[in-house]
Amino acid sequence: MEEYYIYILKGKNGTFYKGITNNIKKRLHQHELGQNETTKDMRSYELVHVEIIKNRNEARKLEKYFKSGFGREIIKELFG
Repeated sequence: MEEYYIYILKGKNGTFYKGITNNIKKRLHQHELGQNETTKDMRSYELVHVEIIKNRNEARKLEKYFKSGFGREIIKELFG
């Protein structure tokens, strides 16, 4: 069974990026290299949260929640 990672990056400007991947090291390296269009200008960031999920569907649900209004509020409260 493949593991999925839900992760949150915080940019130096205070913005957050929420993502999902099955290879966290590779994905973070892609962010560092500026290979993600959304985080390209956010090269200087901090990894503030990672969760390991055993099921892709559950991982997608959690990512969707983090991107919702309530999820953004919680992220801001915890990591803002």
